[in-house]
Amino acid sequence: MNHNKSSKYYHYLLSFLFSTIVWFPSFAQVVAPPTGGVPSSGAPSPGAQPAGNSQGAPRGNTPGNTGNANQPTNQQIQDAANSADKGKAPTTDAQGQEGNQSKNNTETTGVLSPEQQEKNALLNRIYGSSIFSNKTFDPTPNLQIATPFNYVVGPGDELNIFLYNYAEVNWTRIVTKDGFITLPSAGNIAVAGRTIEEVRKILIDRLSKFQPGLLGSGGSTAPTKLMVTLGTVRDVKVFVTGEVINPAAYTVPSLATAFNVLYQAGGPNEIGTFRDIRVVRQGKVVANLDIYDFLTNGKFENDIRVQDNDNVIVGTYLKRVEVTGQVKRPGIYELTADEKLGDLIRYAGGFNDRAYRARVKLQRITSSQRKMFDVPEDLFSAFVMSTGDSINVETILDRFENQVTIEGAVMRPGPFALETSPSLKKLIENAQGLREDAFVGRISVLRTNPDLTITSIPLNLTDIMNNVAPDLILTRLDQVIIPSKFEMAEPAFVVIEGEVNGVKVLENQGKFPYMADMTIEDLLVQAGGFKESAYNSQVEVVRRRRDGIPGKADAGVSESHFFNINRDLSLNSKESGFVLMPYDQVIVRKAPNYQVQQSVFVEGEVLIPGKWAIINKNDKISDIIKRAGGLTELGSPEDATLFRRTVVRPIDAPVNREDVEAAEDNVKAGVVAGDSPIVKEERVGIELHKILKSPGSFEDLIVQEGDIIRVPKRLETVQVIGEVLYPTTVKYSKGMNFPDYISQSGGFTTKSLRKSSYIKYPNGSVDRTRRFMVFNIYPKVKPGSEIFVPVRNAPAITPQQAIGQVSGLLGSILSLVGLVFALSALNK
Repeated sequence: MNHNKSSKYYHYLLSFLFSTIVWFPSFAQVVAPPTGGVPSSGAPSPGAQPAGNSQGAPRGNTPGNTGNANQPTNQQIQDAANSADKGKAPTTDAQGQEGNQSKNNTETTGVLSPEQQEKNALLNRIYGSSIFSNKTFDPTPNLQIATPFNYVVGPGDELNIFLYNYAEVNWTRIVTKDGFITLPSAGNIAVAGRTIEEVRKILIDRLSKFQPGLLGSGGSTAPTKLMVTLGTVRDVKVFVTGEVINPAAYTVPSLATAFNVLYQAGGPNEIGTFRDIRVVRQGKVVANLDIYDFLTNGKFENDIRVQDNDNVIVGTYLKRVEVTGQVKRPGIYELTADEKLGDLIRYAGGFNDRAYRARVKLQRITSSQRKMFDVPEDLFSAFVMSTGDSINVETILDRFENQVTIEGAVMRPGPFALETSPSLKKLIENAQGLREDAFVGRISVLRTNPDLTITSIPLNLTDIMNNVAPDLILTRLDQVIIPSKFEMAEPAFVVIEGEVNGVKVLENQGKFPYMADMTIEDLLVQAGGFKESAYNSQVEVVRRRRDGIPGKADAGVSESHFFNINRDLSLNSKESGFVLMPYDQVIVRKAPNYQVQQSVFVEGEVLIPGKWAIINKNDKISDIIKRAGGLTELGSPEDATLFRRTVVRPIDAPVNREDVEAAEDNVKAGVVAGDSPIVKEERVGIELHKILKSPGSFEDLIVQEGDIIRVPKRLETVQVIGEVLYPTTVKYSKGMNFPDYISQSGGFTTKSLRKSSYIKYPNGSVDRTRRFMVFNIYPKVKPGSEIFVPVRNAPAITPQQAIGQVSGLLGSILSLVGLVFALSALNK
């Protein structure tokens, strides 16, 4: 039967695995995303844009944009300029479509190829490229400006014609595709290709036949004035070709300049020129743009307005060099044929404050290898650069060419210029002389040699100052050291310890600086005077002995002097004026009969619980209970407990004195200070019922400060915890023993360690289970006791193992008994 079930389960498992293998590829085809960011159905993704029309839907047939469904509108061009997104410029030609297709692929995948990343990194280092990637820079022309007089009118422009003063006429006309406007009586007037000023003159000539006031007579001005202004300007198509980010044909307002269109195209690419951008009109170059002229001078003299079918051509760069190091604007710069190294440094913003300007290092790539040049500063304006040159401007040396230093016991130590302090005496004079503690018998001058080794020159400054010895002529980097007399001597101090008040004693461990003619009174004043507990009648001064005989076993090492000092710190006439010596040690001991009040706390079932003072040093528990009025009727003397708390001061570990004082206060107040590591709490098991029967007996302990005597109410329960079936609290009964309470808790478990069971009595004492042969002798149970059964760590003994052990033990006993009988028989 079991074999059939196993075969059935095995068959189900194979069927499940087979169905999973067959079904998983079809599931992957359903949920797998299409590669390349294009859905499998061929429809564009929601975030994708058609190539060649990344700015949105095309505008209809308008002047300058006829017959091109993919041509972006003027508003789209302006939006593109505001967003400064070079990767989304509208294009119409094949080259622009390829560039935008690459951009769209990059935007779809979100990851740039290594080649594109390298190009972008190079482009970011080229000076001038950042202006085309700056999204906050907006070169879009302002259409709300006054009509320029040199503006060339073309098809699609809206002209506003005003006659005023003598005659009041207002005409609005749009220039037709053929370049004409039509006016009443004057008919068709050709205006295309004319400037606004030329159009105004033509209109005056044509309309003067019908408006005589347009021409003046007899030397007077014309009474009727004619003014021509622009309304809506036309759009023009401009081609941007060559080395730009997005070469394409762009439709822009006719007020746009060549730089505006170049910005729409994203600017020159990583190999495009910034210095010679050509504007070609009808096959002729009409303007050459230099972007550096705009970046450095803020002006574009050749930035002309574009016209329809203009071509902005960006060629490759002619000469490009890189500058690194300590210049204000490191990067790659393009130079013209006649520009030199000085022009490059000017484009880089000049040297910064830490630049080494005397010479720059230049690396040049020749036809076969690299070549190094060291260009001095006087040749910067004449040195001709080559494309590919790399210039590194190094940091100045961190050293001084004319510095000398004086240190030690002078008024103004520090560095000085060698020109103003050429000699030792002049240097000391410039440092405003020696201090009073100057040690002039021997000074040192540390001199740095040409090989950078240092030589020490000892001098007697006294002889030099008194003109006995010649003055020392200093050299660069000399360091003059004048020691202080205090530095030549060991710091002297005196020590005071014991019962004094001063806070400084705690801060500096009782050490005070030694002063000449210092007395005991002076030191006690600095230490804050005596404490109340001070034994002022025997203040000891321990002094070092300096006349001991070396080698003798009984040679003296110190001597003591004792003084009886009044609490007002005055000495009697005999002992007044004892002068201390360096390193003297003053000891103020505690008075032998001084004791601080001490207390004991009584809690629980006493007549008057609370804090009780220790009157005699040998006060015992019975004395304190007697003062507290004795026990109440509910008090249980058998369960009374004594809690003793003491402050522990570790010898090897530093202890915060504030923590120790706080712990002592808590002990005096009978409060446990949390988990303080310097307060030790002990629970002392006492037999209060025996103490009260026999006061002064062996059980009657002497109390200490901070002791807590706790007398609980009569307890009537027993708590059973640990490894029993049902840990619980059982009502106490005189007729029940240890196993009875275990039974009330469900009995032992298989993991119970019976022989190690113990009981904890209410007074803090503990009694354990004892063992006699194979039998357990359990302790006596009292009211309020806690029975604890520990867990067996080793595995429990099975009944078979127990029977085997008992059988073996009985066999050993029978063998022993047999042996005893045999020996007895032999003895008979």
